[in-house]
Amino acid sequence: MARSKPRGSILPPSLAPLGLSRATAAEYVGVSVSKFDELVKDGRMPSPRRIDGRKVWHRREVDIAFDALPSDHDPINEWDEAVA
Repeated sequence: MARSKPRGSILPPSLAPLGLSRATAAEYVGVSVSKFDELVKDGRMPSPRRIDGRKVWHRREVDIAFDALPSDHDPINEWDEAVA
């Protein structure tokens, strides 16, 4: 009996999927799955969408959340640095 090959993506490599699994979303932003879970829990990353029982992250929402993360190049707000 012949074994079937794992099913590959039919999307061209230049077209990223719109919905991302938890592991793929974590990899997409460059963090571990546990760190991604932390970012979702504290609101720095978006909550997933539900497709039946599956959780899927919207790639554009992940992009927006990632862009909102602080950067080492962001100017320091002197009010944030003030000590009472």
